[in-house]
Amino acid sequence: MPQNLPYDVTTATGEKIAFEFPLHAETQSAMRVSQLLNAVLGSLDRELKVLGNTANGDVMQALAMALAVRTAMLHAPYAIGQQLATELAATALAVRTAMLHAPYAIGQQLATELAATALAAAQHCERNEGAVGHG
Repeated sequence: MPQNLPYDVTTATGEKIAFEFPLHAETQSAMRVSQLLNAVLGSLDRELKVLGNTANGDVMQALAMALAVRTAMLHAPYAIGQQLATELAATALAVRTAMLHAPYAIGQQLATELAATALAAAQHCERNEGAVGHG
């Protein structure tokens, strides 16, 4: 199993960004992680084209909330999932910090704060052991 996942992306403005994401020790499939990342970002790009002008902060907040929702959906005590989600987000956000300029550091701080806020709020979510899925 590789310890890092290389990932390249081209932004809507044509900027190319390369990442070398460290994988968690218990990652079962780097390929599946890459496929899911492609699916999430592809879906997000398609939605943003339909929605039109959308603030980057709104996008980041929605992603932070999605992380909190997925964390609450784990079949484990929320505190364990919250700790894992926080560690994974911090690790992923730290990848580019040393390589990029101040605007990225500001975005990293905002993403970290949004994720922490959403994860804390999800601690109080109500669970109903009903149907499987989301909606």
